[in-house]
Amino acid sequence: MKAIILAGGNGSRLYPLSKVSSKQLQAVYDKPMIYYPLTVMIAAGIHEFCIITTPHDLPRYRALLGDGTQWGIEIHYRIQERPEGIAQAFVIAEDFVADENVALMLGDNIFFGGNAFPQAVSTFKSGALIFAYHVKHPNQYGVVEFGADGQAISIEEKPSVPRSNFAVPGVYIYDRQVVDIAKSLKPSARGEFEITDVNRHYLEQGELQVSRLNRGFVWLDAGTSSTLQEASSYVETIERRQGIKLGCPEEAALVRGFLSVERFRALLDTIPHCEYRDYLAYVASEAERQQR
Repeated sequence: MKAIILAGGNGSRLYPLSKVSSKQLQAVYDKPMIYYPLTVMIAAGIHEFCIITTPHDLPRYRALLGDGTQWGIEIHYRIQERPEGIAQAFVIAEDFVADENVALMLGDNIFFGGNAFPQAVSTFKSGALIFAYHVKHPNQYGVVEFGADGQAISIEEKPSVPRSNFAVPGVYIYDRQVVDIAKSLKPSARGEFEITDVNRHYLEQGELQVSRLNRGFVWLDAGTSSTLQEASSYVETIERRQGIKLGCPEEAALVRGFLSVERFRALLDTIPHCEYRDYLAYVASEAERQQR
């Protein structure tokens, strides 16, 4: 399976911060925002990525992430000339997807806890798989409604009167059909190619699975100034309390076996002395200890 991380758009909800830097390059506590979705997908076992961003921001992402070889992965880039909806990502990255299953993750979403994503990636066969997360204000998101048997029966995009409190977070898994489905869409009243319309197509074909994320799982949308601050505070709290780091692609690559301990140690030599490097040195020491 491959993965697309959507890091385009205007970032208007983060203005004026987004005037000087892409939304997904903003700091979430001690790391760039895009590190978090990238780490989640690496931890799920995916090693081939496509970052979709704007022409203006592309050089900055290349400077930050390179081609991924330092983490034992592949990173490709595609340009989004104009933000026209989440589903547009599959049209832009059609040649990247080719004939494989693909996960799409929004670059401003922060996830933590559980093994829902690794399990989903390892067991996915065909159709579509999305997730459902209980929220207080579902009208801000795509909303999935469940029937008495627990199966999804409807999906609406930002409804004024939501039929449930289950929002669809910004991570989706599809088979190769998704490219053709996305190409067949017509713009919504908002002028966008809606990901909800893609999900609704799979639902009507009886090919949509919906996995409910449990209460121990954390999903944060860091797309506004207030939620960006909330996400940073949450990450800081977890890291200080547990002594671990969220959104650390180096560690995820080591745990997944994309990097050997030797290559991981060599990577440390390219990082300046800082708290982040100190943490990676600790991770390396723990990995070496377990090998003895």
